[in-house]
Amino acid sequence: MKRERAEQLALDLRHRAAMGREDFLISPSNVDAVTWVDKWPDWPGPALVLVGPAGCGKTHLGQVWRKQADAAMFDPAGRDVVSPTDAPVFVDAPDEPRYDEDIFHLFNATAAAGTHLLVATRTPPAQWEGRLPDLKSRLGAAPNIRIHAPDETLIAAVMVKMFADQQMDVGADVLAYLVNRMDRSFEAARVLVTRLNNASLATKRGITVPLARDVLETLESFGQEN
Repeated sequence: MKRERAEQLALDLRHRAAMGREDFLISPSNVDAVTWVDKWPDWPGPALVLVGPAGCGKTHLGQVWRKQADAAMFDPAGRDVVSPTDAPVFVDAPDEPRYDEDIFHLFNATAAAGTHLLVATRTPPAQWEGRLPDLKSRLGAAPNIRIHAPDETLIAAVMVKMFADQQMDVGADVLAYLVNRMDRSFEAARVLVTRLNNASLATKRGITVPLARDVLETLESFGQEN
């Protein structure tokens, strides 16, 4: 039954393949976060926190909001760090304590200017350890909205879109096979689509279930070696 549902799901979603790269696909796993982001600028306070595991789409949603709000970006991992500003700011993955003072100043600056801070993090700020107490308390008091790991519906839709972006035609049987066996994250979907595209070009084979099986087995073997 699960395989039949996945195949039907893939068929139902195929019409979405023409959507642009900036579109954010909505499912039960992220609808609460999308609703909150869409409320901007009518948030109840100066900050909103998106909480979810790696690969759940919180960074993508944050980038959607960033464009909507014409916000600045604070991304220590990408070396994109802004000074206190009167513009909205998106803070992505604030995992390193050494940036806590900077983020705290950003919080205060945006609050004083009557604008907003959007934070995307894997762990709720109230559970951060060894972090600046004032930052923890302020972000912990802000709405913390959970984004769950992508569900079957969302993973299938995202993969349809990724394959279409590569101008690849993939059958519902392949999508069902992949969705039922892959890790449920956008990063896993991206890696699979890239590997399948490369394997198809290298072997001059269409993307079939046997090819999908070969790619998955290769990725699993590589993961076990590391």
